[in-house]
Amino acid sequence: MQNITPFHIAIPVHNLAECRTFYREILNCEEGRSSDHWVDFNLFGHQLVIHYKPKSETETVHHNPVDGHDVPVPHYGVVLPWDTFQRFSEELKSKGVQFVIEPYVRFEGKVGEQATMFFYDPAGNALEFKAFKDMGQLFAK
Repeated sequence: MQNITPFHIAIPVHNLAECRTFYREILNCEEGRSSDHWVDFNLFGHQLVIHYKPKSETETVHHNPVDGHDVPVPHYGVVLPWDTFQRFSEELKSKGVQFVIEPYVRFEGKVGEQATMFFYDPAGNALEFKAFKDMGQLFAK
């Protein structure tokens, strides 16, 4: 696999303090620069920025059916090494994270075998973390 460069993503949150605690203490993200309106985090080597945005009363969550699950859209996350995913999912369970889709393995024994899980941050942003048994199959059909 080619060298991967870090991505940068900025997401809206309506409670900066609550989300700051979630990303720092629940997801174990190292905090970087910040202001009164945003906070940078190291999310597995990628730059995640939470930006304050007042809560909208009209936003609704959309879901698409995938493998018998209702996958929230949009969502973001990181593809992790298999062992890291396993440790991370157990850590999240021990911290009481409420999963939208519990950690499970898709395509077991087939091309693209992957572990995946979905949950929300306190602002309602959907996160998916996944891992491939064979990272070379990340884009396999």
